Amino acid sequence: MTKPLTCFKSYDVRGRLGVDLDDTIAYRIGRAFGQVFGPGTFVTGRDVRESSASLQDALIAGLMAQGCTALDIGLCGTEEVYFATDHLNADGGLMVTASHNPIDYNGIKMVRQGARPIAADTGLAQVQALAEADDFGPAQPGAREQANPRAAYVAHVAGYVDTGGLRPLRILVNAGNGAAGPTFDALADALEVPWDWLRMHHTPDGTFPNGIPNPLLADNQPITSAAVLRERADLGIAWDGDFDRCFFFDETGAFIDGEYVVALLAQAFLAKEPGARIVYDPRVIWNTQAVVAAGGGRAIMSRTGHAHLKALMREHDAAYGGEMSAHHYFRSFMYCDSGMIPALLVAELVARSDVPLSKMVADMRAAFPSSGEINFKINDVEGAIAAFEARHLPRANHVDRLDGLSLDMGQWRVNLRRSNTEALLRLNVETRGDRALLDTKVAEISDMITGF
Repeated sequence: MTKPLTCFKSYDVRGRLGVDLDDTIAYRIGRAFGQVFGPGTFVTGRDVRESSASLQDALIAGLMAQGCTALDIGLCGTEEVYFATDHLNADGGLMVTASHNPIDYNGIKMVRQGARPIAADTGLAQVQALAEADDFGPAQPGAREQANPRAAYVAHVAGYVDTGGLRPLRILVNAGNGAAGPTFDALADALEVPWDWLRMHHTPDGTFPNGIPNPLLADNQPITSAAVLRERADLGIAWDGDFDRCFFFDETGAFIDGEYVVALLAQAFLAKEPGARIVYDPRVIWNTQAVVAAGGGRAIMSRTGHAHLKALMREHDAAYGGEMSAHHYFRSFMYCDSGMIPALLVAELVARSDVPLSKMVADMRAAFPSSGEINFKINDVEGAIAAFEARHLPRANHVDRLDGLSLDMGQWRVNLRRSNTEALLRLNVETRGDRALLDTKVAEISDMITGF
């Protein structure tokens, strides 16, 4: 009887070191991945965590034992593995990273040929079953080769910015001592723009002396906010550990919520590609829909989650897809998510505007105030949803069950959805220009939910 590997999740591998994941398990995952998708050539990379180099070595050993060639691109961001997998015409890619998780965690993100996502029905379940069985037979001869696709990656990403006619900017960037620093430096060197980059916590350091880089946490935001004000920057940008997500601060130091970043990026793409299709997640939608309509684009709603957005983007040939959780996807980047491309596009948007970033976002917030996602840890998630539905559904103008329960109540809208991985209920509320109504509805719904 095989022992379950608890590190396998819906779309990737992650878990506590020495509990869910170690070098032995990484080796088995490498062998399993090579058996399912090989024999062939696979790109591997790693983040800055102290455990990542050893896990990558084990993963590569497993791939080699299946007769595969492993291309080692070293310290990098997850998006560089995505890019290299496609650019080098590899059969798949594996990135050792725990992104924003606690320091005693690590993981592996995996893609197929063309940097296409892997899910249970596209190979991940087979990889898990083989890794759990641990019955691979004799090792085969394989190879490990060094590769450095960064110059090609930088040339590609830099191409998203039209460098003509940009006004000067001071931009603070906070790499959080993660993997972003070296990649950003290469990108900044390649950009011919009148921007002054102010670097913070820039050196990769797996001990994370300034804390785990997760700018989405409110407790982690003040340090970047204060630096923006201190340096009199026009905007601030902060990345998580593998820089697949980036987060923005306006010139007042205020954090910009993810739903408004989606709208900013939609605006940026529609300026470059009038009539483009834009895919977005269903939690907070009215502002994005308004921006896309004003830009002459077509807004397409998707279920939350990268596999769903990527599939819908391919189906509709969408130029851009965004989630309020700070994952942003780009057609010309293999439909994959990137943390560097949004940083450049928002900076370009500000550099082409005669108003500051705070004004752009303030107008959106005033037109469509949003609660942001509020999480409730309760005992009876199903009971809370049923009670909410019984109270509000009869008076709803429109009901949508694409992802959880979404109700359009006319002047306000709510999305209520259960977490896929935890006993959490997630609430998002938005209104049409009415902050007081937003506060009232959030308080009212919160009071009801906490009773469960």
